[in-house]
This record gives sequence, C-alpha cells and structure tokens, in this order.
Amino acid sequence: MDMEKKNSANFTYMGRSISDLSVNDDSLAFSDCNSDKSGEFPASASQSRRLLLSCAADNSDDLIRQLVSDLESCSIDEQKQAAMEIRLLAKNKPENRLKIAKAGAIKPLISLISSSDSQLQEYGVTAILNLSLCDENKGLIASSGAIKPLVRALKTGTSTAKENAACALLRLSQMEENKVAIGRSGAIPLLVCLLETGGFRGKKDSATALYLLCSVKENKIRAVQAGIMKPLVELMADFGSNMVDKSAFVLSMLVTVPEAKTAVVEEAGIPVLVEIVEVGSQRQKEIAVSILLQICEDNMVYCSMVAREGAIPPLVALSQSGTNRAKQKAEALIELLRQLRSGNAAAKTSDVSV
Repeated sequence: MDMEKKNSANFTYMGRSISDLSVNDDSLAFSDCNSDKSGEFPASASQSRRLLLSCAADNSDDLIRQLVSDLESCSIDEQKQAAMEIRLLAKNKPENRLKIAKAGAIKPLISLISSSDSQLQEYGVTAILNLSLCDENKGLIASSGAIKPLVRALKTGTSTAKENAACALLRLSQMEENKVAIGRSGAIPLLVCLLETGGFRGKKDSATALYLLCSVKENKIRAVQAGIMKPLVELMADFGSNMVDKSAFVLSMLVTVPEAKTAVVEEAGIPVLVEIVEVGSQRQKEIAVSILLQICEDNMVYCSMVAREGAIPPLVALSQSGTNRAKQKAEALIELLRQLRSGNAAAKTSDVSV
C-alpha cells in the first residue's frame, strides 16, 4: 500500500533532531481485504450443482465467455445467475480473476451496480470486489467508471453491498491516482458513516479505506468535515472494539492538518489518548504518543490540556520501557510539557517581581 509516511514535523530534544515521528508498522494493524464474506448466495439444488461445477472447472474459459454474455441478457434472472457465478469463480480461483476481466466482464458488472434491483446490485458489487483482488484489474476497474457506482452502492445498497463496496473502494484506494477521484466522488462521508454504524467488517474496511484516502490532504479535510473524529475517538476509547489500533492510525494520518487537531480536542480525544499511553499495548502507546506530540506542536494550550490529564507519569514510564521510537517520542513530548511548566513558573516569578 502506498501510505503517507511523513506525518509530522521535526522536533528537537536535548540537542538532537527527531525527524521520524511516524509509526510505520501500520501493516500489522491493517490487513488487506479478502474476498467477500457474505456467504454463498441462496440457490436451488440445480443452481448449486452448476455453481459447484463452475468453481471446480479446470478449463473455465468457455464458461466465462458465456457468463459475460449473460451479464447483458434482457433477463434479470440470467444476469443474477451470471453475476453469482462470476463472483464465485473469482472468489475461489484467483487465476480466474484476470481471465474474467480480459473476457470483458468489468463494464457489464459496473452496469449491474447501478441496477434498481437491490439483489442484482449486491451481486455486481461483490463480483467487482472479487475481481479487484487481482492487482492487475484495479486500474481497469477504476478507468471503466466503477468509482461512482460503488459510491452509490455504499449509500443505497443492502448492508452486504455497502460492506463489499467499501472493500472494493479500499482496493481501488491502493492506487495513488485513484485517491483524489474517490475523495471527490462523495465516498468519504459514507465511509465515515459505515465506520460509525457498520458491523466489525464494515468498520475495519472503512477505516482502512479512509487511512489510504487520507494520505491526500484534501481528503483529510473532507474526513474531518464529515465528522470522522467522533467515531475515531469512540473506537479508540473502547479497548474491546478491536479497532483501537486502526482508529489511532487513521487519526495519526489526519492530525497533520490543523482542522483535525481542533476536532480531536473538541471530541475529548486527549483524555483517550493519554489513557492509551498509560494502559495500551506497546504499539498503541507508540501511536498515541505520536498523535499527542503532533497535537501539542507549537500549541501551549493543548500542551496544558495534556499535562492536566496526568500524562507525564505514563510518558516517563514509556520513555524508559517503550520501543526506541516510542522512547524518542515520549521524551520529546515530556520536554514540551516541561517547557510549559517552566514557562508558567517564569510567568509567576515575573508577576511577583512586578
């Protein structure tokens, strides 16, 4: 994945520059989406037999050509059956994904995504998702006009269609050239909504898609304006959500813009981040202190808020027992907070002398 790695400015602590304040083990928090988890589509006994034969076929070229032709049938039932079988062929045999794309399936599948029939839309979205698992197909899917229909499915589709559309957009977001187009298509507010209201898979895939998209500055602003900070803070505060790391990584991407710093403070994110530094896993502590360091940069008001939350003791502990990067970040943040205290002391002394 092409991720933004320059998440923060340089800091100086005890005469040495700390230039790499990013957390670059995000691959451990974000797993690439796999094929759809929606289960097999309901089918009659005869259909089930044909589906099994489809998945087991050693020479599927003739079948694929026929299925692609059926996608453009005048019969909705035939279209559904064809999309169902293409989805299964692409899900269960990775080598079929490129074959299906080369046979011309992508454009008619994209047309199905715009169908008023919710089941047909779901089948089209799911087939496109499974085809997008082949890296060679991602550019063709995007250039064939899939982004806007996928965004519509993310807005109006069934719960399964929404989750699979988010996962497909995640795959397309892995290409740098698609990030701006996806952001401008209206996807970000819908992904934020899924992050807040979806099931675990929807939250995970929307968080990953947002992380990828927000390597672009204009998408960071869109995410903040869409209200992303509220679900991010809530998920970080819930250690049972299995979303603490993912949400914190998204936040670490966002706080490079001033609007995000303001938003996280307004959503009471500082107490949550301090708690993570105190009781989180080693990786969570490192992400949290990195975020706090960026929030506090050149802002004594935010430094004061962090200090008032009792951050210094857990920061001192982290500076002694964390990873090398976490130690550096903790030391840099401690220095910022101590400068605040020294400044306050000097101000009080000045007041007395006057």
